[in-house]
Amino acid sequence: MQVLGDIPRKGARLHGDRECIVFEGSRLTYKELDDRVNRLANYLLSLELDGFKHIAVLAENCPQYVEMYFAAAKAGCVTVPLNFRLARNELIPILKDAEAKVFFFGQGYADTAGEIAREVGIGILVSIEAPEEGCLNYEELLANFPATDPEIAVDENQMSILMYTGGTTGRPKGVMLSHRSFMTAMLDLTLTYMFDKNDTTCIILPMFHAAVWPVFCVLIVGGKAAILRRPELDKILELLQEEKCTHIVAVPTIYNWLMEHPDLDKFDLSSLKKMSYGGSPIAPVLLKKMIQKFGNIFWQAYGLTEASPVLTVLRPEDHVVEGPPEKVRRLKSVGREHYSPTVRVVREDGSEVAPGEVGEIVGRGKNIMLGYWKMPDKTAETVKDGWLHTGDMGTVDEDGYIYLVDRKNDMIITGGENVYPREVEDALLEQPAIIEVAVVGVPDERWGEAVKAVVVLKEGMKATGEEIIKFAKSRLASYKCPKSIDFRSALAKTAAGKIARSQIRKEYWQNRDRLIS
Repeated sequence: MQVLGDIPRKGARLHGDRECIVFEGSRLTYKELDDRVNRLANYLLSLELDGFKHIAVLAENCPQYVEMYFAAAKAGCVTVPLNFRLARNELIPILKDAEAKVFFFGQGYADTAGEIAREVGIGILVSIEAPEEGCLNYEELLANFPATDPEIAVDENQMSILMYTGGTTGRPKGVMLSHRSFMTAMLDLTLTYMFDKNDTTCIILPMFHAAVWPVFCVLIVGGKAAILRRPELDKILELLQEEKCTHIVAVPTIYNWLMEHPDLDKFDLSSLKKMSYGGSPIAPVLLKKMIQKFGNIFWQAYGLTEASPVLTVLRPEDHVVEGPPEKVRRLKSVGREHYSPTVRVVREDGSEVAPGEVGEIVGRGKNIMLGYWKMPDKTAETVKDGWLHTGDMGTVDEDGYIYLVDRKNDMIITGGENVYPREVEDALLEQPAIIEVAVVGVPDERWGEAVKAVVVLKEGMKATGEEIIKFAKSRLASYKCPKSIDFRSALAKTAAGKIARSQIRKEYWQNRDRLIS
């Protein structure tokens, strides 16, 4: 397999009658999927698009989303998946920047898509699910084009996906992923996770995000993807049970809420063989509870969109809850590099750090992006001599396990001391009443920045700010401990469900010229 379109093409030949996608009661075989992909690819080719052949998608999870990734690839087009959580005024500059020619939209997004298309000047709108007045209908398009494979030549170095990161602050960056970089990553992850035709992955994270990777991995080997439109806790548990899913990937926030679900033990989840997490390391206290519940079946993947998206993996054998300290401590790591990427932790001058020394995590390999769309300066700043600079700070031990300290830009400098919020958050999550926490630096006349914890308590539990600070002092150096606590009913989240620490921090720096003291 060299290009993304090879996945359904090979799937139809090798696994034709096997089920490959399940969604809200509907089921597709590999042959049916490839036929639908071919029909859509032939439609896209019929448009004879000039210039950039970019296809924008604004939708929640559905089988058509998978089809569009594949069809665009077969037609030599580029998929531009859009974050449906962004406001219209945030989506408009992204669409202008992407220069999309066709705009597909899903259920509930007709008004938004119509307004954006008029503003940006996109003339072709396609409704993926329900028919919408004044728009083309997806199913009607498929019915009008042949199911024969277009079989056009697509170069593996050609861009396949233009995936935007950011969008809430500053200019969003369009990450250009080539067929080569994306397929390298998918084949790597398939091998790393040892997926096979007996695997069914439960897809709950949004498909506009790099966390869509398990779909492609299981389809490479003849497995199945059970897709959920959005991550609702009851429906996650029902889908895992009904489809006998063997794999799921989620962010720590979702796992945290699942572990607190009052009916968790009523569901038969015995089919699960692999549970992946990413976005940030899970707090050790949560991870230990999950291992006690499900067994040692956990995998952590660390990376970013620019790496298609994985750089390191922490395997089940490294999830040691009790034993020698040098093995138990690996629970706090993001693992080691896997097959394709080379990963290092480096100083400002590019030299590798000594074990325990903090530096920036960098990666190199065929999975790395082509660059940022129309941002050559930012590309040069991020990829230096082939090394992708992640902006994440970490340490490495003697065995090559990398420990994520924090985002380079999230570090708090208080009284001349460096405080990494992740470390403080992990300590606070051991407090029995806390279910979510974000630690940020806030303005302070004496210290420049002061450490603040923004906390969500578990339902029915209580804790005062003084009690939480006292708890922190029992586990952390005094300069790392929060000076103040704010309580919230919920914390702002990113599109992938991670806690949006930068957004929370920004609230405390309103009406200032810069976000540092």
